[in-house]
Amino acid sequence: MFSNPDFQVFDIHAHLPYKLLLSQHKTHELVSRYGRERSERMRLSWDFPSGEVTPEDAARPLIDRWVDELDKYHTGGLNFLTALDNARLAEQISKYPDRFTGFAFHPIEDEDAAFELRRAVDELGLRGYKLFGPLTQIPFDTPSLDPVWEFLAERRLPVLIHFGLLGHAGGIVHHPNINPLAIFNTARAYPDIPFIIPHFGAGYFQELLHLSWSCPNVYVDTSGSNQWVRWMPYELNLETLFRKTYELLGPERIIFGTDASGFPRGYPYRYLQDQVRVCRELRFHEADIELIFGNNARRLLKLPIVNRVGTKAD
Repeated sequence: MFSNPDFQVFDIHAHLPYKLLLSQHKTHELVSRYGRERSERMRLSWDFPSGEVTPEDAARPLIDRWVDELDKYHTGGLNFLTALDNARLAEQISKYPDRFTGFAFHPIEDEDAAFELRRAVDELGLRGYKLFGPLTQIPFDTPSLDPVWEFLAERRLPVLIHFGLLGHAGGIVHHPNINPLAIFNTARAYPDIPFIIPHFGAGYFQELLHLSWSCPNVYVDTSGSNQWVRWMPYELNLETLFRKTYELLGPERIIFGTDASGFPRGYPYRYLQDQVRVCRELRFHEADIELIFGNNARRLLKLPIVNRVGTKAD
């Protein structure tokens, strides 16, 4: 897949088990059934495994199973964005510090959000912050959030914020913070913070490009199946997403991810294959491919860079 045999992928976007409350109200069974039906259709389309995890696998530590997945697909490292809490995420990844990194994940509206973020970084060793725009109930430029942004800027730590469609079919499509432009004022005010927007904007590709045009500290994460392109009123595909992003931003601001999230599916290697194939069909330079599929993430996470001859450099 890579001409440099010593190069290994680093994936910026994965999840340990966590809770995601999309609504304060109980979901109606008709909506739940609709979501299950569309999820099953997607599973069949992508040929993902069905059923439950075997008792033998369930008895093994989850992080050990993720190491096996990385080894199976010759992937160097994985960054987990979520877990049930920051301490449990840090505990999981501490067993394999050369393979895994993690982000803090807690509501930014909490009164102690800045304190918890500092604790997660300084005491737990986490390397960034994860948020969901459509689950954040106040504007990102609300003055009460300044301590969080100031800490991130002081440490030059990345924050990855999901904007756009959220959840499976029946999920969130309307919210004051669903558009990537909701972070515009903050991104302009804190240029030392790398803001990573996943899934090419998840339905807000144009808005993400506009944000990136204005703010050089905005990065685009490629993660997931990007099935949202099917819900756009015009033709859009993975090749177009990569081509336009590369043309307008260059390779330094594109970061590979899969949105790997659990078993029995495991590591969605097909996403990596499809994305590398598109980059090769677009004739990206080999050094640019290595930036996109690992070295950009390593640079933001302050990890050693793997250079073109396979050796490591700061």
